[in-house]
Amino acid sequence: MLRISILFLLFLAPLAGIAQRKAKKVKAAAAPALEAQTTNGIEYYNVKTLNTSSLDFSPVYYQNGIVYVSSRRKSGPVDRKIGETFFELFYSELGPEGKPGKPVTFSVELNSRLHEGPVSFNREGDRIFFTRNNVQDGITRADAQGRVGLKIFEAVKGIYDWESITELPFNSDDYSCMHPSLSPDGQRIFFASDKAGGYGGFDLYVVERRGAMWSEMINLGPEINTAGNEVFPFIHETGSLFFASDGHKGMGGLDIFSVDLSSRTWGAVNNLGEPFNSVSDDFGLVFHPDSKGGFFTSSRAGGLGKDDLYGFRSPNGIRGVAQPVDIPLMVTVYDGEKNRRLPRAELRLFQRGSDGLMANTALYNVEMTPVQGGSAEMVLRLVRKRDDELGLPLAHTNRDGEAQILLPPGKDYILAVHAPGFASKEILLLAKNPGAIQPLDILLEPESCVQLSGNVQSLNYATVVPNVLLRLVHEKSGREEYIRATIEGKFDYCFDPGSDYTIYFEKEGYAVERYRLTAQQIQAGNVAPLDIKLLAGSESSVREPLKEGTVILLQNMYYDFGRSAVRTGESRDLDALLRVMQLFPSMHIELASHTDSRGAADYNLQLSLKRAEAAKEFLVQRGVDAARIRTAGYGESRLRNGCKDGVPCSEAEHQQNRRTEVRVIRMDEQRREGN
Repeated sequence: MLRISILFLLFLAPLAGIAQRKAKKVKAAAAPALEAQTTNGIEYYNVKTLNTSSLDFSPVYYQNGIVYVSSRRKSGPVDRKIGETFFELFYSELGPEGKPGKPVTFSVELNSRLHEGPVSFNREGDRIFFTRNNVQDGITRADAQGRVGLKIFEAVKGIYDWESITELPFNSDDYSCMHPSLSPDGQRIFFASDKAGGYGGFDLYVVERRGAMWSEMINLGPEINTAGNEVFPFIHETGSLFFASDGHKGMGGLDIFSVDLSSRTWGAVNNLGEPFNSVSDDFGLVFHPDSKGGFFTSSRAGGLGKDDLYGFRSPNGIRGVAQPVDIPLMVTVYDGEKNRRLPRAELRLFQRGSDGLMANTALYNVEMTPVQGGSAEMVLRLVRKRDDELGLPLAHTNRDGEAQILLPPGKDYILAVHAPGFASKEILLLAKNPGAIQPLDILLEPESCVQLSGNVQSLNYATVVPNVLLRLVHEKSGREEYIRATIEGKFDYCFDPGSDYTIYFEKEGYAVERYRLTAQQIQAGNVAPLDIKLLAGSESSVREPLKEGTVILLQNMYYDFGRSAVRTGESRDLDALLRVMQLFPSMHIELASHTDSRGAADYNLQLSLKRAEAAKEFLVQRGVDAARIRTAGYGESRLRNGCKDGVPCSEAEHQQNRRTEVRVIRMDEQRREGN
């Protein structure tokens, strides 16, 4: 649909051609949407959750979702040239299977009364490059022929929204620059422009970062550019450039092509073929970081609208497209006390999340701890699982204490290193610059305690008892320590081999259980996991592992000011809540969301309800029955601190009020007979 969305927008197509394209699109929109299909080993599908009868195009990955361009708004100013509302940016969180969820407005600050998009982000996600109509001080600027073109702008992520919007220096009022794609290292921007002196209508250009500045525009030359239009570039980790063209030989309209720019001698331009290309316009391809899936845009028949988004998966890669080359890393592990190399040390590699933890929440156990003694309010806490619960090692060190591992490029990692008798260690690896990855020496210190584990169940019922408090008394010193079992009734502790222990297992509704562990047992190091049985005071204690009325505070799930979407990358507590609801299928909850005091009370009330609905959608996308979740919004009526209207507070204090709470409203677990 580029003839409408781009060419007409830039005044490059006659009115008659546009009318014909619009008629064609209306007819196509009436056809049933394509279900998932497989062509040439590539599965692709129409993203029905995002597509509308309007224009939806040019997705890019951002944190845990995608940002795309759409004219889906039914109200607001209309661009009379294309008969659509002005393009805005929308964000959609990706579900556990990579499918997009309900879209929300991406940015109030970036979305203006004119056209925005497409966009590109730096690797850290805190800098955006985007296309916008040529506007200065709120006034559109035209060239000598009266045409309002497009320019590329940059913005940085602030506390509330994107800010410091800056026009890039290579823009001009005399020509358009659009469709930026920032290279993975942040040093180059590829884009399309109709600057005079090119090879066709729109050509592809690149600029290079020179300190704090950008170079002059460099045309990519006649091997890539034609007498037609080359637009929508996307530069991949491997150095492959993907773009759309109606000048190279294709299947019809715009086709998607690739060219390898990774070496001094560029490869040949390659038509990606089906299913990416059709007789209609196909453009806006973007790959997932694993290079085995992604999204593209097409106006092909069978879509829901004029331009539609399509998702795809290709486990075996794309023909003619280079795959990312893993970065080799040599690791040597030492005994830090004796300064000797350690053989058979275990190496496990995990992707690092934006919060510094392992990205996969399943690698952590979930604990629920009372806010204070006797309180019905609980907080969720993630505790890393034992090394032997993290899956098979990626590698073992050899007799020289060495092992080589391969790092897929472009991601941050956590390397977990473990050897029997030694304290485990986690190493942060930044794989952004392959040339900076040097051989790694790791020192492990001998462990001075013995790790033992166990689990807690109900006596006579094979039912877990969650959140049991363990009071550990060191008999030698009389010192007491406290730990808590997970929601699954599991516990771990590193015991001092020189002391006997008495362990008290305490849980409301159950009789206290006492267990004695001697120093001899600990020193032997072969104590089987402790299997503890607690006697329930009543049947209701078994049926209600979490008492009705319990309130769970989601302390690590935040919303940006004035936004209803869960802040991307900060949904750990929702992941943990999902685990709780999966463990206890009878659990019904109320999701209650709250705002800070800023803004009108009525607005905050509506905003809080939208936030609760966003949290509910997160859980439903991951398999929780919607009937188990009730939502409520309380606006600013239940502040947790004194930050009411007129009281000066820090952003952190306001953020404490922007929260979601979970109240258990029903639980009736089925008893399972046991020993």
